[in-house]
Amino acid sequence: MAMSEALAQTRAPARWQDYLQLMKPRVMSLVVFTGLTGLVCAETPIHPVLGAVAILCIAVGAGASGALNMWYDADIDAKMRRTRGRPVPAGRVQGADALALGVVLSLFSVMLMGMAMNWLAAGLLAFTIVFYAVVYTMWLKRWTAQNIVIGGLAGALPPVIGWAAASGTAPLNAWLLCAIIFMWTPPHFWALSLYTSEDYAKAGVPMMPVVAGAASTRRQILIYSLLFAPLCLVPAFTGLGGPIYLGVAAVGGLVFLLLAWRLYRSRAGEMVNPRNDDGLYDVRAGARDARNLFAFSILYLTLLFATLLGEHLMGIPALELGR
Repeated sequence: MAMSEALAQTRAPARWQDYLQLMKPRVMSLVVFTGLTGLVCAETPIHPVLGAVAILCIAVGAGASGALNMWYDADIDAKMRRTRGRPVPAGRVQGADALALGVVLSLFSVMLMGMAMNWLAAGLLAFTIVFYAVVYTMWLKRWTAQNIVIGGLAGALPPVIGWAAASGTAPLNAWLLCAIIFMWTPPHFWALSLYTSEDYAKAGVPMMPVVAGAASTRRQILIYSLLFAPLCLVPAFTGLGGPIYLGVAAVGGLVFLLLAWRLYRSRAGEMVNPRNDDGLYDVRAGARDARNLFAFSILYLTLLFATLLGEHLMGIPALELGR
């Protein structure tokens, strides 16, 4: 007890960077980007200040979710190589402080979204925060290998929130953007889990490779990829995407499928020798196909949404293929 008290007294105070890390800035940047795409694709006139407020609310809501996640997951984060340096398990931020930050930011973002924009967007934002922090983090993540599949809804909703913030509605095209992210999530995260499965097994997290094995995970990645790639073409048939989008979706989808097929044919996730690295992309030879799909999945999703955003900002007309 005396030693723990001495350590607590000598611990350096948390820096602002630690609190920023609590909000998972890399995840937040993707959430902001997809939320902005939804807001612009709504093509509803909106004052730039209000648009900025809406994106701020989405960003703060994502940060709140991240802080709540890090508070609750501190025990398993401490056991995994990829997460043990996070502020709470590393002891730089107290769990109670992370919880308080998450709660305050949640209330702030939802209330500001409701008062500045509309309560549909605020309600969707509140649902997203609760779904990620409670349904996914506290329940699904530790209970089922389908945690990423079901929990992926939280990460897929920002385009709908952005669309609702601009127009006050959530039409089919908004949910189509949500569906694309939702179907992207399993192959993306399962590819990552194939070469970090040791961490998940050590922490007792039932990720797919830990529960069902590497071969089953690779097969399911291929199945989801076969569903995901054609889905990415659909916006060109609903008046949402233009010719550039169709080209990016088609070419990128073929590359995605090729990488998924190579991963399926590989033995990624079956190697038993321990990893000696601490990096996310520096993996042993047998897992490179998983690493390649994981990395390309980020690029592909970014290109899809960047293309939609660019087409709508530049006024490039949507295709009329499905009309």
